[in-house]
Amino acid sequence: MTGITDELKLYLRARVPVIVLVTVEERRALEVLDRVRRERDANAASDLITWDIAQGLRSHSGRQLPAAATPDMALDKIAELTLKHRDRKDLYVLMDFHEFWHKHPQVKRRLRNLAHSLVNTYSSLVVTTQSADVPAELGDDVVVLDMPLPDLPALRNDLDTLIRQTGVICELPVHGRVRLAQAALGLTAAQARRAFSKAIVRDKVLDEQDIPAVLEEKKAVIRASQALEFYSAEETLDDVGGLELLKEWLTLRERAFGEEAARFGLPAPKGMALIGIPGTGKSLTAKMISGLWRLPLLRLDVGALFGSLVGESEERLRLALKITEAVSPCVLWIDEIEKSLAGGGLDGGTSQRVFGTILTWMQEKTKPVFVVATANDVTALPPETLRRGRFDEVFFLDLPTDSERREILSVHLRKRRRNPGAFDIRQLARLSDGYVGAEIEQAIIDAMYRAFADGPRDITTADVAASFARLVPLSRSQKERIEDLRAWLREGRAQSASFAEASLAAENQVRLELA
Repeated sequence: MTGITDELKLYLRARVPVIVLVTVEERRALEVLDRVRRERDANAASDLITWDIAQGLRSHSGRQLPAAATPDMALDKIAELTLKHRDRKDLYVLMDFHEFWHKHPQVKRRLRNLAHSLVNTYSSLVVTTQSADVPAELGDDVVVLDMPLPDLPALRNDLDTLIRQTGVICELPVHGRVRLAQAALGLTAAQARRAFSKAIVRDKVLDEQDIPAVLEEKKAVIRASQALEFYSAEETLDDVGGLELLKEWLTLRERAFGEEAARFGLPAPKGMALIGIPGTGKSLTAKMISGLWRLPLLRLDVGALFGSLVGESEERLRLALKITEAVSPCVLWIDEIEKSLAGGGLDGGTSQRVFGTILTWMQEKTKPVFVVATANDVTALPPETLRRGRFDEVFFLDLPTDSERREILSVHLRKRRRNPGAFDIRQLARLSDGYVGAEIEQAIIDAMYRAFADGPRDITTADVAASFARLVPLSRSQKERIEDLRAWLREGRAQSASFAEASLAAENQVRLELA
């Protein structure tokens, strides 16, 4: 909270007349503003005065204020009060005022007039709003600040306060309380308090079992944001067959988010792009990174960002990125990033603005968020999307090689409690040439369905082989598209995720250069 507090103090000392504070946490915003007002100048006469359409003007110090039932009257009365008491350092807060400045031109004009008159006083005006959509006419008169979600120290303080107030038995040591507060990162202060309170009343004790319970609460809240989903990824390197070069790259960076790496001078990794054929493990890789690095995983569904109302898509994206930064350090999985351009210019430029905002944020973010962007159709992405600075590396996931297919077969058989040693893995690997990992998994599942219906009995090599014979792989059904994607790798535009493929790509690149 230090960041937003310092910014508010700075702008108030600079006598900026109007500040637009973007937040969904009205009560917390008022607490912060009141603290800033009191700390700004402890010896000055000042007050926090709020206005809303239901209760009009209210003084937090108990002063009698004139009635102001409408936004027009509120602005007029504030102008009168500030001119009458020029030496006071009052802080006026207008709540839900965005509802009026878009619909009523006279309100917008009065607000501009008030902003001009406040320059000659010591008082300031703050508008709290959930939307950063400020009318263009006000752009020169206001400063827009985005209030971040509560950080770990703030949540830890709220948790300790709640424990003292309720007198609940707390069996969590100091580091356990930190973990419980960490579980609430990404929630508003009110949402976090509800999650902590629910944990307290469940069994009147705070212990280790309450940490996953708070995480479940967070999953539900984040899912309600419509574009984000929280994953408790448990996949490991052993759950992903092949992709040895990619795994080695990730293992080298496993400790890069810690303080030791920062002291060494290493920046936190920015992210990677995973391009390639559908079903080759791009989504599974994102989950594996989260499990390997022991970081929370957030999935951004770009398609779910788009809404029908003006500004709705941009607002959803802004909220999603704010939650992501609050949860950091974390992994942000942007699934099928090319979907952000699905509008094709026919949606009034919304898709272009959303895509541009994502790219700008990826370039300029300072929070430790590792971005994993997946794409099936690289031709739909502008060339600047994959440049360095946004991603540390671009990996291409090709059709699995023979050794990778053997590994994938073993992984999926073990996952279904079958011993790979009981199967002719080499034969199945030959039969699955041209199949991607998802298709190999489906062949095993198909064989299990048939074996279950026939008895049930256990599956055999012949069952899986018969499944391969029935399935038509993507490499045949969409042969031209797959060849186009593989040609993109052979041109040297990305790093192969597999050692064998990397050697082949390097040889092809040399041949191209010699030709």
